[in-house]
Parts: sequence; C-alpha cells; structure tokens
Amino acid sequence: MPRPVTVPRSRSVCQICDSIIGRRLHSTKPALSARNATRPQTQVERIVLEPRAPQRRPLASAVSPTKKTTSNSRNARSTSGEDDGTIGPAPKTASGDLSSITNMMTYIEKAKSKVLSNRRIPPEADVGAALQACRVVADYIMDDTVQPQIAHMVNELDTTAAELLSLDKPNNAQSSKSSDPPTASITAQVKQIIDKISDTAYSVIAHPPVFITPDLLEKYVEVQARLGKPETLPQVFQMYASKPMPRETRGSISYAKQNPNKIANAIEPKVIEKALDTAIEARSLDAAVGIIENGYGTKAFIRNKLLRQGLLPAGTFAATPMAAYILAMNFSGSQNAMDSATATNVAFAGILAYVGFTASIGIVALTTANDQMKRVTWAPGIPLRVRWIREEERAALDKIACAWGFREKWRQGEEEGAEWDALREYIGHKGMVLDRTELMEGMDY
Repeated sequence: MPRPVTVPRSRSVCQICDSIIGRRLHSTKPALSARNATRPQTQVERIVLEPRAPQRRPLASAVSPTKKTTSNSRNARSTSGEDDGTIGPAPKTASGDLSSITNMMTYIEKAKSKVLSNRRIPPEADVGAALQACRVVADYIMDDTVQPQIAHMVNELDTTAAELLSLDKPNNAQSSKSSDPPTASITAQVKQIIDKISDTAYSVIAHPPVFITPDLLEKYVEVQARLGKPETLPQVFQMYASKPMPRETRGSISYAKQNPNKIANAIEPKVIEKALDTAIEARSLDAAVGIIENGYGTKAFIRNKLLRQGLLPAGTFAATPMAAYILAMNFSGSQNAMDSATATNVAFAGILAYVGFTASIGIVALTTANDQMKRVTWAPGIPLRVRWIREEERAALDKIACAWGFREKWRQGEEEGAEWDALREYIGHKGMVLDRTELMEGMDY
C-alpha cells in the first residue's frame, strides 16, 4: 500500500533568514563574520552606508571668520603631556572593536557621543580620546595589509543584503548568492566609511564647548592626514585662533571672544607642514592655499617668529655698544701714545664701525640669498625685513608650485589651466613672482 505523500509546509521568512545566517556562520571566517551575521542589515546600512550629504567647501584662502560661539574655559593653551597616558585606548583594547565595520563605527560613535552629549565643558581627555579613536580606526582602514579584510567585510554586508532582498524571487536566489559585488562598489563604500570617520573627527573638534589646544590640533591633523582628507584643515586652523573661549559659571557656559593675533594662537610649523603635505598628496589646491593663509600668513605666526628668532639678535644688538665701550677702555690702558679718554673714544668708534659694517653685510647676504628658491621668488622692491619674516610662506608656495607644475626643468613655464593661472595670480598678489624669467635654467645669459 503506498504511503501518503506529505507536502512540506512553507517556512516563514524569519526561519529562512535564520538558515541563511546559519550557513554563513559555518562558511566564513569566525573572526570576520561572527558579529556581522547576527546583526540586522538595516542597522548596518543606517550606520555605515549612510550617504554623505554633499557639502561645498569655500575657497580655503578666503575662509570667512567663524561666527560660532565655541571654545573652552581654559585661559591659556596647554601643551603638557599629562593626558598622554589617558587619552585614547591602547591598540590591544581597540583590536576587539575592529572585527567588523559595524563595530568600528560603533567604536567611534561612542567616543563621539561622550563629547557631544556632555552638557558641561568636555574635558580635554575625552576630546583626545575621541580623536584617538578616529585615528585607530583610520590606521586600520588605510592599512594596506588589511585591505582584503575590509573588502571581505563589505562583501559580507552586500551579500547578506542581496540574499534577504531576493527571498521573494526563488528563481534568482541562486544567482544572487554566486555573484560577487563589483570592485567599484566596494571602493565607493570604503570611501563612505572614510568620510564618516573624517566627519566624526570634525564634529568633535568643532563642538562649541571644545577648546582647541595645540595637542588636540595636532591629533586632528594626524587623523585627517591618515585619511587623506585635507578639506577641513584650513577652517580648523582658523577656529584654533578665533574660536571663542568657553567659561563655565554657575552651571551655564558663557563664551569670551579670543584675540586671533596673539602669540599663543600661532600654530606650530611642523603641524602646518604636515597639513600642507596632506593637501599636496590629495591634490587639493584650495586646501593647500588655505592652510598657508591660515598658518604661515597669520599675524600670530609672524609675532611668534619674531619672538623666537628675533629676540636673541635684538638683545645682542642692544648689548653691543656696552660691550664695545668696556673693550675700548681695556684697550686704552695698553697704550701710552694718547690720553686714556681719547684712546677710549677712538677704540669705541672703531669697534662699533667694524661690528656695524660686518653685521650689515651679513644681514644683506642672509635676506637676499635665493639658493633655496626654485620657482617662486620675491618681486623687486620687497623690503628685506619682509622677505625674512615671510620666508616660510614663500617656501610653502614654492612647494605647491613644484608639486602642481612639470617636474622636468626644461618644461617648467609651459603649464596652463585654470588652477595654474589662479595660483600664479595669487602668488603675484603676495609680492612674489612665479617662474621669473632671468632666474630660470638656461635664461641666465
């Protein structure tokens, strides 16, 4: 007697999802997929693959003064390293949070929310920890050795989403499983992750109650340099000098206007140099010019340079007459041809004349030296003191010109295009000349 044929019942969608997730747990590497498989796909798309709103960056060289009432309650910028041991998690601690893309985003979101959700002035340690979290994730994302793992994580997200979306199409289920996402899609999603990290770091540093110290500024530049995103660096440089300073009084935060021209608001040359290198590597002329304008071209940087490099020569110049007179008195006692007073005056005048003429020749030689100049030189008529004060600005523009122009010396001067013409005009407005004819190779005869 034939047995009755039992028709299998249709399984619910949730059971099919569970079976797909179970098969993926056994078919993929546990270290990479154990956490991804159990998370709903909608959360991953919402956290990681959220499209970034297009944001137009203004010309960095003409950044308008910030109008945000933002800053910290400290009266002076602190560069002490007391927080170095507490800022940011150690790589071993963070390694467990980098096993999936969702965990990476959650890791930096927690550090970000700790700063933004604070109703009081955030401590420098919390701000530094948030930037350090962005740096840890940026190092992991941009590391060439883990790029296959990043691509595999994105592949898992896309494959799981495709399987869930194809449940209502049984005929196309098998083809969707066997198809791999294109490389262009993976690259675009990795760029979205990089933009997400960059925006997180910017939102932390631009938070109104956050006071930007030299240490925090350096950490922010390191994060954006690792990501290759220099677009926000000119604006952050401007905020460093002009962002209002927060003060906490009776449970409320008030803001005091900050003088952007004071010496304490000068940015360290090594930080400006690193930011400029990042802009050059990213081929962002707008950001490079803005970094120079808000770094080397500020009054705070010029005053800081005069204090650091001009204080010792000025003190030596002021003490020279007294030292010369003492030396002249000693010389007058070693002769008997004239009286002591006359000999002292003659020796004093001779010493001052020798020192003055020799020093003037040295100053002229120092300020007119052009061996370090490659393509950008000073225009005729620029005072020597101005050349010495603005030498870092000229060297930075020279570096940009060499990076954007032809590397072959015999082709230099033949560049053309909108960006090159704008750069040439900008350099001309700064009292400099790009590719001065009589200084070019082969034109010195």
